[in-house]
Amino acid sequence: MNIEIITPEKQLYRGKAISVTVPSLQGPFTMLEHHAPIAAILEAGKIVLTDDENQQHEFAIKGGFCEQHDNYIIICAEVENGKRRTENEKG
Repeated sequence: MNIEIITPEKQLYRGKAISVTVPSLQGPFTMLEHHAPIAAILEAGKIVLTDDENQQHEFAIKGGFCEQHDNYIIICAEVENGKRRTENEKG
């Protein structure tokens, strides 16, 4: 599925993903390929994305919203520090 993560300042990520977990107001949930269409308000927390090369990326956010439809996810969020972490940077 295709995903785009944008902030008011810039595009943080654009590409393919296997799964995306977001911190919604109703609790975190994961979107996979062929997920039912959904729109959600996001609260402070982490977006965790696994790309099509099985690399995990994390984005700390203050809040925002997301929409998933026809295997396309758009996330508009305000980020904590503007930096993403990948699996290789964890330590």
